[in-house]
Amino acid sequence: MVKAVTELFDLAGEVAVVTGAGRGIGEGIAHAFAEAGAAVIVAARRTAEIERVAAAIRATGAQAHAVATDVTDDAQLDALARAAISHFGKLSIWVNNAGGSPMRMPLKDLPRDEWDRTIALNLTAIYRGCITAAKYMDKGSIINITSGAGTGPVPGSAHYGAAKAGTNSLTWTLAAELAPDIRVNAVAPGAIPTEVMLKAIGRTEDQLDQVLEEWKIPLGRLGTPQDIGAACVYLASSAASWVSGEILRVGGGARPR
Repeated sequence: MVKAVTELFDLAGEVAVVTGAGRGIGEGIAHAFAEAGAAVIVAARRTAEIERVAAAIRATGAQAHAVATDVTDDAQLDALARAAISHFGKLSIWVNNAGGSPMRMPLKDLPRDEWDRTIALNLTAIYRGCITAAKYMDKGSIINITSGAGTGPVPGSAHYGAAKAGTNSLTWTLAAELAPDIRVNAVAPGAIPTEVMLKAIGRTEDQLDQVLEEWKIPLGRLGTPQDIGAACVYLASSAASWVSGEILRVGGGARPR
């Protein structure tokens, strides 16, 4: 049956888990899902941050619940999935957003513990998040937040780029393995001035005009968490029912970096 376009983007009745949702891009994704009608489990390590986000969502009349979660802990990921089912009856959307690395330096100088930490947070946790979601999800959508760093050389961020290249590979393979009931896609954000990004590139909020000039963004502005949230709503919705195994670049037309 053909649906109206507005119906295709409606997430009413869906239940979404968003990791790293206490601020930045994850917070934007959580709000976007709630605005589209989904009940949202807001997950991150910092309890105060996720409680704030969940409260803000509930203040709009939408449903949200905060679950403190360390995504590098398998048991906590499992508890996160079970919390979605316990509070809202099912699990149908899972976004692996938690990640990042504030350290930039040549790979030959990178401390081994930073390599291990980056791979654990930005690749292994995404692998475990996907597997956990698939365990508890009968039908739905998994979205991995990746990066342009996974598609080409990024001097100073080889550790992060390697993890995101692995994330892309996981996305492609799991899309094939989990089909047809679970779709798996990824979103690659461009220059969005979150706290983690600014720290990684060594800039402050009062230097955003310089960042915009240096990144040469054709669309003339930096991105926002809502830009990524809107892309995730599309990928999670019926509008993308024939989309799986794709990496969606959301970067204002700029070259991945």
